[in-house]
Amino acid sequence: MKIAKIIQQKILDKPQLQKQVNRWRFMKKTIAFTNGCFDILHQGHIASLSQAAAEADYLVVGLNSDRSVRNLKGAQRPVNEQQSRAVLLASLLMVDAVVIFDEDTPLELINFILPDALVKGGDYQMEEIVGAKEVIANGGRVVINPIVPGFSTSALLDKIHKL
Repeated sequence: MKIAKIIQQKILDKPQLQKQVNRWRFMKKTIAFTNGCFDILHQGHIASLSQAAAEADYLVVGLNSDRSVRNLKGAQRPVNEQQSRAVLLASLLMVDAVVIFDEDTPLELINFILPDALVKGGDYQMEEIVGAKEVIANGGRVVINPIVPGFSTSALLDKIHKL
């Protein structure tokens, strides 16, 4: 199978994701979930995704839609449209599935998956993590991974604007 086809097969809608999650659960595999805009992929994202993947057998990444990113980050964002961002994420070895969500938070998606591990970056406190209560109530755990200092999309955009 060609690599491009494998990458596209990792980008799932909710019904496809449900089937995949059911397969993994049937095989007694664990699922980690993380989410974000991933507008301009950088070293900090790679570190965060790698750490998230280490928390379970499979990693599902919730990707904010273009509309959702605009609501969260402003009219100038995203820089890259959602399909481009999804392809980049799906091309990473540590990512097993990418699902685009249109809401401002991934709560609906987290409740849909109920992952074994909900993983967020170190710029969050436990009480700020959407879905944490629901995951814990279902027997899962919440993991806060340290962020890599010096890497952020906003900082990259500031640097680009100064060029």
